[in-house]
Amino acid sequence: MKTTTEQQPASPRAPQPGATALELRDVRKSFHTNEGRLEAVAGIDLRVGTGEIVAFLGPNGAGKTTTIDMMLGLTQPTSGTISVFCKPPRAAVEAGEISAVLQTGGLLRDLTVRETVTAIAALHGAKSRIDEVMERTDITSLARRKVSKCSGGEQQRLKFALALLPDPRLLILDEPTAGMDVSARRAFWDTMRQDAVAGRTVLFATHYLEEAQDFAERTVLIGAGRVLADGPTAQLREMTGGRVVGATLPAGRPTAPAVAALRALDQVTSVRLEGRRVSVTGPKSDAAARMLLNELAATDLEITTPTLEAAFMALTGEDS
Repeated sequence: MKTTTEQQPASPRAPQPGATALELRDVRKSFHTNEGRLEAVAGIDLRVGTGEIVAFLGPNGAGKTTTIDMMLGLTQPTSGTISVFCKPPRAAVEAGEISAVLQTGGLLRDLTVRETVTAIAALHGAKSRIDEVMERTDITSLARRKVSKCSGGEQQRLKFALALLPDPRLLILDEPTAGMDVSARRAFWDTMRQDAVAGRTVLFATHYLEEAQDFAERTVLIGAGRVLADGPTAQLREMTGGRVVGATLPAGRPTAPAVAALRALDQVTSVRLEGRRVSVTGPKSDAAARMLLNELAATDLEITTPTLEAAFMALTGEDS
């Protein structure tokens, strides 16, 4: 994706700061299986404002894909309501206000990249946007290449171009950077940031937890069809107990008094000792660092912040 200073960010139609782009109210979805009734989505409440970039995370079977399908009007909730800019999802899709890049859904392999974009642009009455979206998604150089000859990452960029053709106000992305290399992923998210500044709303599901950590202002964690946590990404990282301060205690001194002093500090949640290496966990690291350096003469001080992966695993009990 192009990120030069000459590139102008997209201009979604009449964005209103603070307005609601997407809202789910007590949304549930049940399926009948051979084993009986399966509740894939068990009551999700969610509001996303215009211009937000929101990560939507959950382990396999958490209900992510089913929820996204309902947001797009591909399936109907068993109960509850979903609105996209105050419209039912299908109406928002038909109006070009919501678009998606999904893992499923194939491309016509015998068409070239430009023929594919041109065909979809005709459906949206958006032929004037062909060159713009191809440039924004960095596929202009691929224009004459057949889709069958494109790599997985190149096909993802083509899908992204198709999603931008109607100039949607809300983008739903399911694993949007799958198959892209590191530089292509970063360029993709630079483009998303520009669009968010212009008012476009982005909700994305990803298995790359570092993407959520680096690019989402807000993260929604779901599990067993429910919202487990919803808030600023930085705050969710703190849910694992805070920063970890590690240091090596000096040789020749007993370790028990040092461990007791560290445990007595305000808001310390745990103190672990392995040999002479001590690790102190808590929401505030300054007091522990000062004690280790000034009072306990510790060396090799290291302070690490919790990762979103740690919060994800703590809340879902699943590997990423």
